[in-house]
Amino acid sequence: MADHDAVTDWTDDWDHTDDAWAANPFPIWDELRATCPVAHTDRYGGGWLPTRHADISAIAYDTERFTSRFVLVGPTRPPDHIAPAGPVPPISSDPPYHHASRRKLLPPFSPQAVAKLEPGTRAYCEQLLDSLEGRDVVDGAAEYAQHIPVHVIAQMLGFPESDADTFRHFVHTFLEGVTIPLEERLDEVMALFGYLQGHVDDHIENPRDDLTSYLIALDRDPASLLGALERIGFDLDAEPDLQAEVENRVEGESLLPPVLGTMALLLLAGIDTTWSAIGSSIWHLAGHPDDRQRLVDEPDLLPTAMEELLRAYAPVTMARLVREDMEWNGCPMKKDDWVLLPFPAANRDPEAFDNPDQVIIDREDNRHAAFGLGIHRCVGSHLARMELRVALEVWLARYPDFHLADPDAVTWSHGQVRGPRSLPITVG
Repeated sequence: MADHDAVTDWTDDWDHTDDAWAANPFPIWDELRATCPVAHTDRYGGGWLPTRHADISAIAYDTERFTSRFVLVGPTRPPDHIAPAGPVPPISSDPPYHHASRRKLLPPFSPQAVAKLEPGTRAYCEQLLDSLEGRDVVDGAAEYAQHIPVHVIAQMLGFPESDADTFRHFVHTFLEGVTIPLEERLDEVMALFGYLQGHVDDHIENPRDDLTSYLIALDRDPASLLGALERIGFDLDAEPDLQAEVENRVEGESLLPPVLGTMALLLLAGIDTTWSAIGSSIWHLAGHPDDRQRLVDEPDLLPTAMEELLRAYAPVTMARLVREDMEWNGCPMKKDDWVLLPFPAANRDPEAFDNPDQVIIDREDNRHAAFGLGIHRCVGSHLARMELRVALEVWLARYPDFHLADPDAVTWSHGQVRGPRSLPITVG
């Protein structure tokens, strides 16, 4: 994926876009945890990588010394002044702004609201499998897992599901394409916010009962496109050519409500994280027939097994930025150093979990970090759990016997959200 040289020493030159990380990060984390639990890199302008649960948790909870104003490690840093809101609130927000921003999302993502979405989600999963009927080999990722959260989020936001390819393009660009040149990323940012702006304009003119109208009703104060771009991390003063280009594009553009950042978060993070969790779970069950058969025989075990699959294959890694120069547990951190928080590595720490590398589908003591730690714990966890449970229930009922058609043909995403992108499964 990356234009960068391959990593040869993970202790002082790590890169989360490296092919080895995408294919199998677990041995990397195990080695670092034992030999260099907080690794360093000069890539991306400098950053740190803790691998122990205790260190990851400590940083995630420490909002005084670490800021969340940008959570995706890349070659550029957003300016300080975008805090405390950040570009995609609430995940990019610091206290005190964070609390109010997060609170806005609690009602539409409550257990009661999510329960109303379950029948439609189940019917859609059935429809997806109906379309694969008669085939011996199907792609559990590209033809199943990747469609489910796209459908759910599109329904919630009131966006046309026919734009699914557009959603997937944005997911790939923003969550995996961190090495894309800045000028090209600006084009993609403009495209994303332009797409969202069109739906905001339509919902302002034609309010309806969906999440977009709900968010607009909560926050109608406009902000300029330049302000929105600054909030998503482009230091336009430091990029005069880009600023001139943006100013030329802005002429005649309508204003952008701040709500666009939250909508962008829901569209991107709400899709990739969940389809990755669904795909990883199907991948595991396809390669572990004893676990698969037990869930077929004991369907009531699925909620417990789900939590173990989330622990073992947690898809999400987030980032922080160091607020000021300091020494943290012996690490000489500098202002605006990245700190990458691999929650999946925390879930594999033997100091936090017994037999952490073993998937135990009836594990009872399972306080995993798949949904994050600290104030930014995923506000959509109820929705993600519902989608994962329903997706697996429908899949197992339709395909009680399945296995990997070709283990070597499975491919995994790069970057900070990890899940299978191609997953050929024999279902006959």
